[in-house]
Amino acid sequence: MTAKARRVATLVKSKQRVADHGEVFTPAWLVEDMLNLVGEDAARIDARVLEPACGAGNFLVAALARKLATVHTTHGGNDFARRHYALFALMCLYGIELLADNAGECRDNLAEVYNAFLGVAPDDVWARAARAVLATNVVQGDALTMTTTGARPITFAEWGYLGKGKYQRRDFRYDALTRRSEFEVEGSLFADLGHELFTPAATFPTMTVTDLAGQVSAA
Repeated sequence: MTAKARRVATLVKSKQRVADHGEVFTPAWLVEDMLNLVGEDAARIDARVLEPACGAGNFLVAALARKLATVHTTHGGNDFARRHYALFALMCLYGIELLADNAGECRDNLAEVYNAFLGVAPDDVWARAARAVLATNVVQGDALTMTTTGARPITFAEWGYLGKGKYQRRDFRYDALTRRSEFEVEGSLFADLGHELFTPAATFPTMTVTDLAGQVSAA
């Protein structure tokens, strides 16, 4: 097999999956080139990134790596802030994936990068908190119909870091969030209302890392 053929082979799991689902993975070099087009926004800790056909997480892993580099630069001297902002960086990444094995692999790949950054084991409280976030942020579903595999509307958590180790979660329906562009067009009557125009599907009490970790059993 030639070097080119080997590179192409890594972009597909099987010909049948390509035929059935159009599944072809994006190579790392193209992911980086596309993120470079976004400029500094790709590295902002609080920049929210959604990959509507996330596969194994190639785009999201690369985005997380850039965000964590920013965390290290801005909060590397304060371990408390470094850890909490690393989790917040993860909270700002979202994925939708039709196939269950890909969705699981995406969560695992993101968790591996995050755990390595913090230097924690999979059963650590920080790692378990991350798994709780990823269980919510990486959804198995269809981005075109905006529904889960159980035919329920896809809902995403909007996470906010309030400081002092406290996080806020509000859930919004994906189909409602996609309508934001209609209202944010310049000159629209609702342009200045932005996000507040949409009512959360659910609002949660503030949470700590320990609270989040408690949602996932130790490995």
